Amino acid sequence: MKCLVTGSNVKVLGKAVHSLSRIGDELYLEPLEDGLSLRTVNSSRSAYACFLFAPLFFQQYQATTPGQDLLRCKILMKSFLSVFRSLVMLEKTVEKCCISLNGQSSRLVVQLHCKFGVRKTHNLSFQDCESLQAVFDPALCPHVLRAPARVLGEAVLPFPPALAEVTLGIGRGCRVILRSYHEEDADSTVRAMVTEVCLGEEDFQQLQAQEGAAITFCLKEFRGLLSFAESANLNLCIHFDAPGRPAIFTVKDSLLDGHFVLATLSETDSYSQDLGSLERHRPVPQLQAHSTPHPDDFANDDIDSYMIAMETTIGNEGSRALPSISLSPGPQPPQSPGSPSEEEDEAEPSTVPGTPPPKKFRSLFFGSILAPVGSPQGPSPVLAEDSEGEG
Repeated sequence: MKCLVTGSNVKVLGKAVHSLSRIGDELYLEPLEDGLSLRTVNSSRSAYACFLFAPLFFQQYQATTPGQDLLRCKILMKSFLSVFRSLVMLEKTVEKCCISLNGQSSRLVVQLHCKFGVRKTHNLSFQDCESLQAVFDPALCPHVLRAPARVLGEAVLPFPPALAEVTLGIGRGCRVILRSYHEEDADSTVRAMVTEVCLGEEDFQQLQAQEGAAITFCLKEFRGLLSFAESANLNLCIHFDAPGRPAIFTVKDSLLDGHFVLATLSETDSYSQDLGSLERHRPVPQLQAHSTPHPDDFANDDIDSYMIAMETTIGNEGSRALPSISLSPGPQPPQSPGSPSEEEDEAEPSTVPGTPPPKKFRSLFFGSILAPVGSPQGPSPVLAEDSEGEG
């Protein structure tokens, strides 16, 4: 594989690497006929990101050399990020970047051609790997928001850098509300300030969402994608469903395609109903009655649409799936004494007093693709442990 990036596209490539570094510690690089794919996933498998750069993005692009199969490699994110760490240097001094993949020497060579004839060569070791691919369909999400990345970037500026999660919801009058999320049993000093930003319908190019819909997701990864989209002057599209279902963030133009798939907090009903608290004289009507939340069971999810799969072209090892990771339940809505939910909680093991319960995120599902999307649902997949030794 060999590709050559020139001009301002070198900085765009560097910005994409910076966005991916906010999610995972390993970078999956795969040259395809459709372009160069850069993918990553976090350690808990609750966030996945992918950038696909079309052949027209490069001045020269060659996916394979004659007589050689397509190569796939996995390298440390820190190693690849070190090449593009200084975005200012890339913009001011680097004229072109050449990336080549040599399967015989197991080296990924990145060469920066700078001004005044200076060349910087980075030889990065890599491992052969299977193709990391997320199987999802944004068309299955009933709620869609599309706006310039600049608008959303300015909306998240008031939130403190240390904030972990943010809630995005739809309020009265088609207002889009971004609100800082804190656990209900968090320390009072931490919850002393709640930041809320409201955006009007006129700020969005597309707003197709039901009033009262809300999701809570990690702000760090969202900021990474916003930073990239703003620098490239792109629009950002958000596809989401009910709490607990993955949210899909996409950017796209003629030269590149980016997808971020983030897990959402699975129990935000009591919190999302409070999104319209600013309009105390016109409280937001409750969309649905309180009910006992469903257990964290992937049987309730559309696995074919949101499953993350490790694909291989061999196909003779049989279908197998890696275990999904689901955290214990997070903050629960207040219940009246003697309610069914309280009785169920009494049957569960007690937690240590003073220890806040961990938040409950649905982990994205990893494993081989059991059947094409749209095929009849079969029996539940057998779960097996991940192994670095698997080929």
